[in-house]
Amino acid sequence: MEKARHGRRPTSSTIVVRPAPGRSSRALVQFGGLTVPAAIGRSGRRALKLEGDGATPIAAMKLLYGFTRGDHVRSLATPLSMRRIRKDMLWCDQPENPNYNRLVKAPFKPSHEEMMRGDGLYDVCLVLDWNVTSRRRNRGSAIFFHLIKPGYEPTAGCIAVSLADMRRLVRHMRKGMTVRVL
Repeated sequence: MEKARHGRRPTSSTIVVRPAPGRSSRALVQFGGLTVPAAIGRSGRRALKLEGDGATPIAAMKLLYGFTRGDHVRSLATPLSMRRIRKDMLWCDQPENPNYNRLVKAPFKPSHEEMMRGDGLYDVCLVLDWNVTSRRRNRGSAIFFHLIKPGYEPTAGCIAVSLADMRRLVRHMRKGMTVRVL
């Protein structure tokens, strides 16, 4: 933990997400010498991830890029490519649609998530390569590394941490790093 606190770069290129004792929807995120609490899917972890199952996939996923809500989170230091969220940004979660598990633009009628959320969860939102570069219907969409709900409430399958912990982690994150859920 000392390395991360004093601003030195952690030596690991893998972020490990381990189950936390007690509740299946809680986890510990470990990177270098830093360990922070996290929430994961309401159904815990699952090796066979399906659309809408509420589980976090047990997998090694590459970090692709991220989004930030610039009007809420300012000066986010990271080497990861970040895009500012706009009101017309949506994420398609309808398996039958050709845009499944892709960023789309409003207006868009098929099932989707709004990226500019009112609850602040996507104020910092990192896209993990779960079913993105090689998509398969019903394998799950929108597995993000994002901000936490109060009380570390479970996610729909994502990994979520506090804003303070995200700031500490994201400054070392870059495209292609692995997020490994055990």
